Amino acid sequence: MPTYRLHYFPESGNSYKLALMLTLCGQPFEPVWTDFGAGITRTPEWRAAVNEMGEIPVLEEDGVRLTQTAPILLRLAERYGCFGGDPPEERLEVLRWLFWDNHKLTGTMATYRFLRTFSASPDERVLAFLRKRIDDYLGILERRVASSTFVVGAKATIADLSMCAYLQYPSDEHGYEFTKSHPAVGAWLGRIAALPGHKSAYDLLPGKRLHHYA
Repeated sequence: MPTYRLHYFPESGNSYKLALMLTLCGQPFEPVWTDFGAGITRTPEWRAAVNEMGEIPVLEEDGVRLTQTAPILLRLAERYGCFGGDPPEERLEVLRWLFWDNHKLTGTMATYRFLRTFSASPDERVLAFLRKRIDDYLGILERRVASSTFVVGAKATIADLSMCAYLQYPSDEHGYEFTKSHPAVGAWLGRIAALPGHKSAYDLLPGKRLHHYA
């Protein structure tokens, strides 16, 4: 059985995606807290030793460092035979929504939430621009999960685990009350939270937290 070590910080939704996937697959991992707030991931030393891309998370698998959440989720789904899409015809749809999430929903929400909550003086014009884009993406997701139990059919997949990550953090961090603003999204998040073995990000990812400005 592989041995996993996850380099993370608690507020990282991308770290949560991997922690949640491993947990739902019944795989233990060693948490390796990273001082993202102090800028360690921007240092040449950290990039040389951990991830040349300067990004969190990093998943070590038997000492081999893996980066970028989408391909790691695909690797884990194939290895453990779950959350990859079933029947096989669904797998292209899983990829379609997984890549959409990385490019649109996660990419924008992660930036918006960080600036809004974990930076001292965000530019309100930038926040407004990002919020408008997020509202569009959430509308797309709302329509999708209003007519489907999960994003791709009746079973949860890595597309759901990826797309839910930044949305499941407390509302005072991202500024949305989904049960009111996007009720189908709120219900979908509830269905994911009901998966056997599910835990929230702050339960799975301990360690010193970023300063909360919002």
